[in-house]
Amino acid sequence: MGDADSAGLERLDRSTCYALLAGVPIGRIVFTEGALPAIQPVNFVLDGDDVIIRTGMGSKLAAATRSAVVAFEADQYDEDALAGWSVVLIGRAEAVSDETERRELATLGLTPWAPGERPHYIRIVPEIVRGRRLPPQRTRG
Repeated sequence: MGDADSAGLERLDRSTCYALLAGVPIGRIVFTEGALPAIQPVNFVLDGDDVIIRTGMGSKLAAATRSAVVAFEADQYDEDALAGWSVVLIGRAEAVSDETERRELATLGLTPWAPGERPHYIRIVPEIVRGRRLPPQRTRG
């Protein structure tokens, strides 16, 4: 195990964080809504180090994340082994308005799971990347 935090969890380096993120389809975006914290599950794709999500026109998420600092978290756990990991990114969310960039993002295969049109892309550019992992505590039995 690498460097551990005060709770005994392994601290993950940046490249491990991104490798783990690339393997899961759902994360949670944390943003401010009416001066209070709000959280919403979203499916996402990575574009380099940036997180890309899609949203509908006029959605609370689109309005709340316009040029805002947000957090994005994804995780995975194994209940039988009592193991898991969590990665948190903190950075600025920007609506993607450039049509050429939107066409490029459309090739990344990000298909919204929720019903309805989701024509708008949001790019989260992380400034802080943190991850922690709890190694297996028991074997399946």
